[in-house]
Amino acid sequence: MGSGCPERSLYQYQYSLAVQLQHTSTPSLWGARLQAEALIRLQQLWRDPGGEELLQLQIHDLKAQHQPEEQRSQDSTGGSPVEIALSPEAQAELQQPVFISWSSGKVKAFYGNEAENILISNLKRGITSLFQLQPYAGTTVEEDASGSCQVSYTMSNHSITKTKDLLSCSKPKSGFTSMNKKFGVEWQPSSRSQYVVRDSLLQSVLAEESHVVAPALRSHSGIRISSRQQLQLVSPAVPGLAEVSGQSLEDALAGTGARPQPLGMASLPFRRVCTHCPSLRAFLKAFDRQRVRTDTSRVATAWQFQRFIRMLRSAKKRDVLQLLRRAPEEARPFLVEAAVATQSVASLAALSEFLDFSQEPKSLLEKFLYAAAFSPRPSGELLQLVLDKLDGRQLAPEIWETGVVAVGSLVGKLCQQKLCELQVVERGVETILGGLRGAQEEPRVVISLLALGNARLPETIPTLLEHAEGGPTAVTTAATSALQRFPAPHISSKVKQVMRRIFHQKRKSYDKTCRLAAAEILLDNHPLPMDVINILLATTEMETEVATFLLLKVQNSLRDHHHLARKILKDIMGDPRINNYNFFSKVGISSSFSAPLAVTQDLTSTIGLDLLFVEGGFLRKSVSDFSLLSHNQRLRAAQVTFEAQGMESMMGENLLEGEEEPELRAGMVATFFDVQLRPIVFFQGYIDLMGKVLLSSAEPTSVVRGNLLLMDHHQVIPLQSGLQVTVRLQGGLGLDISADMDVSIWEQELKTSVNARGSLAMDFQAELDSPLLQATLRSQTEVETSIHFDTKLRFSSSPVLMCLQLREEQVPYREVLSVSQSAGSRSSTARRGRRGAVPGREFALHQTNSRVCNLLLAAEKE
Repeated sequence: MGSGCPERSLYQYQYSLAVQLQHTSTPSLWGARLQAEALIRLQQLWRDPGGEELLQLQIHDLKAQHQPEEQRSQDSTGGSPVEIALSPEAQAELQQPVFISWSSGKVKAFYGNEAENILISNLKRGITSLFQLQPYAGTTVEEDASGSCQVSYTMSNHSITKTKDLLSCSKPKSGFTSMNKKFGVEWQPSSRSQYVVRDSLLQSVLAEESHVVAPALRSHSGIRISSRQQLQLVSPAVPGLAEVSGQSLEDALAGTGARPQPLGMASLPFRRVCTHCPSLRAFLKAFDRQRVRTDTSRVATAWQFQRFIRMLRSAKKRDVLQLLRRAPEEARPFLVEAAVATQSVASLAALSEFLDFSQEPKSLLEKFLYAAAFSPRPSGELLQLVLDKLDGRQLAPEIWETGVVAVGSLVGKLCQQKLCELQVVERGVETILGGLRGAQEEPRVVISLLALGNARLPETIPTLLEHAEGGPTAVTTAATSALQRFPAPHISSKVKQVMRRIFHQKRKSYDKTCRLAAAEILLDNHPLPMDVINILLATTEMETEVATFLLLKVQNSLRDHHHLARKILKDIMGDPRINNYNFFSKVGISSSFSAPLAVTQDLTSTIGLDLLFVEGGFLRKSVSDFSLLSHNQRLRAAQVTFEAQGMESMMGENLLEGEEEPELRAGMVATFFDVQLRPIVFFQGYIDLMGKVLLSSAEPTSVVRGNLLLMDHHQVIPLQSGLQVTVRLQGGLGLDISADMDVSIWEQELKTSVNARGSLAMDFQAELDSPLLQATLRSQTEVETSIHFDTKLRFSSSPVLMCLQLREEQVPYREVLSVSQSAGSRSSTARRGRRGAVPGREFALHQTNSRVCNLLLAAEKE
């Protein structure tokens, strides 16, 4: 840039700023717009022989406009803009000068009044950032209003182009997000500046940046943020103020008389004060007239859940404690879930004092522990609270079991946040491993292994392998189930070696479900061709039902375009020695299938059902799976597994040689949002079976019922112009899932059912903060859904008749978009909305199933 400014020169630049926020889901780009113009005076005050200069930058004649309730399209200019009246205090602060240490185009330091309004100070940072450039091509790291960012320069005659990588910027830490990226926010930023320099003098700057933010699960509900700054030299140099004397920069700064303090170039985060947000204290004053909703499947409850979280985040401990103590008993589970989701210091302290693990109802303690396990971004303090409540107490077995699986989930999520080194995380891991080492009873071993599955720590894989290969059936089942939770990179050759020994029974005999789990681990994690071939060959020596089930799993994987083994399986199936009638002509009634439920631009949801039968026709294992596939990542949203063992001996079936006689029992295991819950036992032993099942007409077993904060995102985006955008996403989910298993020897029927009702309320917004205008664009989406999955088997027929029914009730939804603006004493809000309903439907799973269902349902009506 040469020598920069001639001594005592005063340059005047015309500055303009245009910022827009727009909803991307509307046909016309609807949102808020700010325009501003000012005269910028740049004065050289001092220069040392080495080329460093002290410049004074001052804003004059700032005028701003905005368009309230603007509706713009690509071709229209919108309505008439409204002038923004600035207060005298704001005008005075805007005209206060700032000082720049500048050398060869680089802003070395920035000085001003540290007591100045943050938004005004940031606006001056944004203008100063336009003078940050270098006169040669290359890549470097620069600091400006966006933070410390990697930038690239290209040259062309008098033009310099600067491209900034906004994803590389480091800035003051602020905000948070959900650990699961599917429930976060997608952010696509870009920044490009064009400089024109002639005779070592900056003639003009055009800086443009764009940000598109949207919920990862609903990109259609996005918001576009665009910012455009322009600087144009409007007059030749004129004599300015007298030069400031001094031997150093510090002397020169002292000579300005303004006593400027050094300030960072990166914009400071601004927190908007919400004047209309409800407070917990105000809620408590009217508590007796308030009603807390408890129907978790209704969307009104999900919205209420989010409102309580917002109230609790700013509440004091005494107010949270008062709320918990005054609440009626039926409302306490809801409030405990909200307090856990809040995770503020005050709410956790209140929970610590309120919850008494020696006296409180077991249902409330379980609610607390599961709420902790489902936290989207748990803190070390939350894990500390859970561990303290579990430590040194004589707990009911179900509370201890729930607590251990919750500790596993919390440890895993904290390690995903790179917080494995926290002392409390190490204590959590030792709690699980210590419980495993000291377990004297099989159920405690099983729970500890399931907790390790929730944690998914690679260093625990050897422990899981040891129990998988050497334990009894229940332990092997739990250990292999935990191993199935690990991502493919952690399924090493050593893991596969152990799975081969289990599947091929090299060292001992294993239950058929354990062998199948080992086969699934081999098939689902980049299998070797020889493993696939050996598994297929082994089916020729298996029982009909097991072989049928395994072959259908292989065929199902072939139809799954996202399956890791699809290409290898396809290649192997091209070999007629494998893909022939001899292999695939099994006539068992076991089945495995999956099908899409819904497909959107961002998400594919699938339903899967695995049914494994014993040779006599009794159901051995049933797995109902609802998964979400988004951005090439799969999330197990819900999986309910029924298991019944020992039915073979009860029906007079002979055991295979070397196979241990299993205990007669039936139970259920559930996983929600990748969190394994504690198993539920329906019956254990013949006497228990007689008492609970044969004459059973009880209500379905509640698998999970409650509210959880699925999405929790807060992000501050400093624009290069010095303005700030804050992006928030909050999504509350209400779930009510029940399951039932009914065996009738008299009717020779078995029925299972899974009923899932849920509601989702999603609140997504972007807030623009500036000294001229505050604007908020908001998108609120709500949906309710109800899905029923039933199976019915009749053993009196030969072959056994089986009917599967999957029904979805009508799905109502609603979306509301709003634009709120506040400038000076004027404010406005405009809203648009749409609502509708997706008709209910029954899924036709396959032709044979439809025929059998018609037969069984017709017999019921007779």
